[in-house]
Amino acid sequence: MLSSNRGPRLLLSALGTLLAAASSVSALGSNCTAALGSGTAGASDPFWLESIKHQGTAPFNPDPSTYTVFRNVKDYGAKGDGTTDDTAAINTAMTDGNRCGSASCASSTLTPAILYFPAGTYVISSALDQAYYTQMIGDARTPPTLKASAGFTGFALIDADPYIPGGSGAEWYVNQDNFYRSIRNFVIDLTAIPPSSAVNGIHWQVSQSTSLFNVIFNMSDDPATEHVGMYMENGSGGFMGDLVFNGGNIAVTIGNQQFTVRNLTINNAKQAISGIWDWGFTYQGVTINNCGVGFNLTTGGMSKDNQTVGSELIIDAVVTNTPTFILDSSPANGGLTGGSLVLSNIQLTNVTTAVGVIGSTDAVLAGGSTTIDIWAQGFTFSGTGATGTFVQDKVAAPAKDSSLLDGSGRIFGKTHPQYESYSVDQIISVKDNGAKGDGTTDDTKALQAVFDTYAGCKIIFFDAGAYYITSTLNIPAGTQIVGEAWSTILAGGTAFSDMTNPTVAVQVGNSGDTGVMEFTDMLFSTVGPSPGVIMVEWNVHDPTGQQGAAGMWDTHFRFGGATGTAMTSKECPQTSRNDACQASYLGLHLTSGSSAYLEGTWVWTADHDLDTNESTNITVFSGRGILSESQGPVWMIGTASEHAALYQYNIVNAKNHWIGFAQTETPYYQPSPSAPGPFTSNSTLNDPTYSGTADSAWGINIVGTSGTTIFGAGLYSFFSDWDQSCVPTMNCQAGVFNIDSKSSVNVYGLSTLGITTQLNVDGNAVVDAKPNVAGYQETMTYWGPASS
Repeated sequence: MLSSNRGPRLLLSALGTLLAAASSVSALGSNCTAALGSGTAGASDPFWLESIKHQGTAPFNPDPSTYTVFRNVKDYGAKGDGTTDDTAAINTAMTDGNRCGSASCASSTLTPAILYFPAGTYVISSALDQAYYTQMIGDARTPPTLKASAGFTGFALIDADPYIPGGSGAEWYVNQDNFYRSIRNFVIDLTAIPPSSAVNGIHWQVSQSTSLFNVIFNMSDDPATEHVGMYMENGSGGFMGDLVFNGGNIAVTIGNQQFTVRNLTINNAKQAISGIWDWGFTYQGVTINNCGVGFNLTTGGMSKDNQTVGSELIIDAVVTNTPTFILDSSPANGGLTGGSLVLSNIQLTNVTTAVGVIGSTDAVLAGGSTTIDIWAQGFTFSGTGATGTFVQDKVAAPAKDSSLLDGSGRIFGKTHPQYESYSVDQIISVKDNGAKGDGTTDDTKALQAVFDTYAGCKIIFFDAGAYYITSTLNIPAGTQIVGEAWSTILAGGTAFSDMTNPTVAVQVGNSGDTGVMEFTDMLFSTVGPSPGVIMVEWNVHDPTGQQGAAGMWDTHFRFGGATGTAMTSKECPQTSRNDACQASYLGLHLTSGSSAYLEGTWVWTADHDLDTNESTNITVFSGRGILSESQGPVWMIGTASEHAALYQYNIVNAKNHWIGFAQTETPYYQPSPSAPGPFTSNSTLNDPTYSGTADSAWGINIVGTSGTTIFGAGLYSFFSDWDQSCVPTMNCQAGVFNIDSKSSVNVYGLSTLGITTQLNVDGNAVVDAKPNVAGYQETMTYWGPASS
């Protein structure tokens, strides 16, 4: 949780995870004398990340021996003294090493970097342009301030996708491909800028594998202020959370295909959130105090009869002294509405209108001082009924088992652990213990020795690099892992080459294990061909009373599409159907005895080569995305799974999952070959079966599952055999979402694109997409079993 005042200290909810480390039931490593406790750093010590030895490398960079991954901005001349203009020094730190940071570079995995900011105040006079594959990290113990000078010029203090001069509207990066970046632990201060200047704190036009968290935005509270905290106009995200906005004209201006936002606090803004457009957004945990409007969904130049904010889902909000909570564009006509809306557990105090329509004095939903348990606007369905009912009323409430809730009855959330109270001697480096991380040396034995020795008694730091493994890596319960600019575990070799005998690459705990398990800032990948690799098998369950003790944050899967994988545009061009481009059997398997908290996790089979300037299309094959058989609790907060042959999410005989927002894309090559090709269905893994010659992968398949809620999903099919002419006619594939009739699952805010049927029950088409068009996408506001 963040402090909502204007002070520089941030209270990180991750502190609550520190005590969890001591309770792992796994045996301590051979060098352990005691389990990790709550940390021993002194009150004046900097964040451990500042002080450890930095030996991370970019192994596939043209010159890995001289390229620098970790960059302390003070080493490049920044002062952080509150008076010196540090802009040039910071931008030098950003660009050092011929990085991918201009309109001439679409993307690159070859120049990763961390820009680290020690405590202090850094005066900024023009934009800090964030290069591709960059993490900007402030001291987590005493977050630094980035303070705009009074004469600041530019679009935003931090710009993740700068506009190219000339007025064409073009930007550095393709907005749907703007991956791998993070900003965390800062105070963004615009208060010295004249209130009349419409400057943005952060321009955050990004896509998957991105995060923005633990940031406070301070803006002018002048009644005429034009300041904007964060501006996002496009992209395909994504997760952000633990953000506080104070003052300003608009705290957050936001437009993106889909996003999940968790733990957002906005104080004293004229507009808290201004929606430009979306296909679907999930807001989990929102606090709005003393604002003019909470959510203004009427912006973006759309007419009042065709709002381009497609779907908004808001749960666990507290709104105080704000006249209008939500302002919509569209009238309540029961026809083509401008916005699907779902509200759950909304506490209002002194709010005149809960939901209003622009140009009307009549409230769609009255406010007051009250709690909205559940309310929806849009078309709802149940069971096998093919005809939807337009409602602006209560619908069935989400399934929320107590294991999914925090102590106040809200959906549980947990901030990315940073271990900020720990001292340097509590961090152990894998490179200091024999691992090379050069992308070619077999590091299996060295890494296994580190886990066997230090799990449960040290934070295990993966210095930046690519760690090649050739057999199963067993990670004991009790392990806490921190990567550096997405340190990579890279699986390859004959052990993973047989799809008839799939083998686990990273085994997280053993069946029945209970304990802490935390992955942060890591990446899992393979060297092709690896058709038999199960990349991660997750067995650990969090201990009783320690929710979210087993989880992953800012940790992703990438199969192909990058140097070092042997599955790039050279080996796997778009038109090829090459067996050497079989990248994985299964991405992530949550076994029946496990629990998991996944925040911002992206399981991606690459559709293009990240290391060519043209983002060249490729065809790479993965069998399956995410399989969950967990009995819960499982939180999937802002997750995505894309381009696997059989399914992106398969939730089978499971219980007590909270999923929002989930995003999928079908393989672009399908139906050539059709699903499950080039793989075959495996009944022991509860695979769906396919019989047709034009089958495509399920986005989500749910069988025998209960106590589960999908609170926002975007399931897309953009191609049929790499041809996009099917998108406007919504027939790139027949169906994308299947639920069997034995499951008890509630679905809210389901958006699809390129799909003929939005929902199948027992494999049979039920909900036709065409009647649910809501802008560019189709949106179904609610579906539940017939009994609900």
